[in-house]
Amino acid sequence: MDDTWDIINSLAAKLDSRSNQQGEQRWLIQIVKLQEEVGEVAEAAIGALGENPRKGYSHSWDDVRAEACDVITTGMVLLARMGGDPRRTFEEHLGRLAARDLRPGQG
Repeated sequence: MDDTWDIINSLAAKLDSRSNQQGEQRWLIQIVKLQEEVGEVAEAAIGALGENPRKGYSHSWDDVRAEACDVITTGMVLLARMGGDPRRTFEEHLGRLAARDLRPGQG
C-alpha cells in the first residue's frame, strides 16, 4: 500500500479538482462532510445496539469500525485540503496530545 498521507493527498487533490468552490469554501464543505460521517458512525452504533425502533439491529460492530475509518479519513482529507504539510500538522498535534496525556505516572 502507498503511504497513508500520499493516498490522503491524492484524495484531496481529486476532490479539489472536481470542486466548483475555492479556498475556504472547500474547507467548509469538507467540514460538513466530516460532520456527516460522524453522524453515520453514530447511526451504525445505534444499529449495532439494536436501539433504532424502526430498524432494530441494522448494523454490526464491523460497520461501526468502517464508519469510524471514514471519519478519520475525512478528517485527514480536511487537513490536506487546507494546505501546508498535513502530515507534519497531524504529527505535531499528536505529539502534543501524547505529551499532555501520556506522561508517566498519570492514571
